[in-house]
Amino acid sequence: MTELPAPRFPRLLVTGGAGFIGSCFVRDRLARRDGTQIAVLDKLTYAGNLANLAAGEADPEQAARLRFVRGDIADAAIVAPLVAGADAVVNFAAESHVDRSILDPEAFLRTDVLGVHVLLEACRAEQERAARGERAAAPRFLQVSTDEVYGSVESGESHEEDRLEPRSPYSAAKAAGELLVHSCFVTYGLDAVVTRGSNTYGPYHHPEKLIPLFITNAIDDQQLPLYGDGLQRRDWLYVGDHAGAIGHVLEHGLAGEVYNIPGGNERANREVVVRLLELLGKPWSLVRRVEDRPGHDRRYAMDGARLAALGWQNEMPFEAGLAATVEWYLHNQAWWRAIKAGEWEDYYRRQYATRLAGSRDAG
Repeated sequence: MTELPAPRFPRLLVTGGAGFIGSCFVRDRLARRDGTQIAVLDKLTYAGNLANLAAGEADPEQAARLRFVRGDIADAAIVAPLVAGADAVVNFAAESHVDRSILDPEAFLRTDVLGVHVLLEACRAEQERAARGERAAAPRFLQVSTDEVYGSVESGESHEEDRLEPRSPYSAAKAAGELLVHSCFVTYGLDAVVTRGSNTYGPYHHPEKLIPLFITNAIDDQQLPLYGDGLQRRDWLYVGDHAGAIGHVLEHGLAGEVYNIPGGNERANREVVVRLLELLGKPWSLVRRVEDRPGHDRRYAMDGARLAALGWQNEMPFEAGLAATVEWYLHNQAWWRAIKAGEWEDYYRRQYATRLAGSRDAG
């Protein structure tokens, strides 16, 4: 039997590890079977779901290396001992939906800014312990961010050195978190890196986002609320590629650097919806043109040369990834139907009831 190489970071703390991208990262890392111990810290808000970690918990070998802690990254008493036991911290924890940030911006500041500060302070405490010889090295910190910090990009592609111009409470909070990370690298020499991922899709995606919302609504022949003219352009990144790129940057990225993670699949929202309906065999008549959201960015696009130079390239073509995603939602209806109940109904009513009442044929 071939012996697996020792992991660079044998003990990981993954915050937000029960969420969409975080749980994919955890599942993929556990599946390596290289001995990595993973502690997941997640508050289990509406977007966190223990069912996302069920595969690891069902496997005895993986389950022995997985520990789940329910808690808030803004709670220093919970965070400190977890960071003390980690060789690296990967922070996926975030309030992440623009629509929700418009409805309730304060929650985004607590998690995406104060929570990042608490994590960084815990890493700094471990840095001081390392300086005293109480541990071998301070933990590496990786902050998972978003292409939305660049704001709307009319032409060309965003580069890591470009000015940040966030245009929603969500992206502003993520930008603030990034700046905290950078300040700790510059001021304290903290070993920290940042990734900025493009629009991510795939299995286990909470149905508030465009692709899973439209898939699940279409399965039930419900209306599909398309914002504005549907010509907003996004660069789509499969979740497995996103999680893999984050792991690659964790292991190979240079301290203090930011790495864009583009998908290389720029599409207008309307194009994506057309393909989803084709895959599901559903009519375009389900689509309703609704009032656009305030400050809706028209286009995102990022340059990925820095990440490519680090030796990473994505594997999943968009057409194959979209088809696999549709298949997953068709065969895992118990997962998303449990989510689209209770609190979901109140959110959906607040977000879309008035818009759908005044909607029109998408043409």
